[in-house]
Amino acid sequence: MKKPPFYKSLLYSIKGVFWMLKSERNFQLEVLALIVNLFLIVYFELNSTDAALIILVCFLVLITEALNTAVEKICDFVEPNFNKKIGLIKDIAAGAVILATFLSIIVGILVYSNYFFN
Repeated sequence: MKKPPFYKSLLYSIKGVFWMLKSERNFQLEVLALIVNLFLIVYFELNSTDAALIILVCFLVLITEALNTAVEKICDFVEPNFNKKIGLIKDIAAGAVILATFLSIIVGILVYSNYFFN
């Protein structure tokens, strides 16, 4: 099968992001958290290292959410009925999102505490 040109691959990727924005509530909330953090970065005038850390962990959460959704969609396609093994696979993928979220909270506390309490 011939690979599509780069611009088409890029359009397919953007289509996936917009589908996530339209369809996935958790992704919408995580994008809202990114927007709040962008506001806080500007408001507190974070240095570039702190801003990069905040943006990095925000996108890490978005990426893991997208991968979790992809895993769930594949599992639902392969086995539409309840299956304990599929449930475990989905739980593990969701666990990755929770781990990324915990990391982002820890980084947020460490970074923002320097700006809130000084």
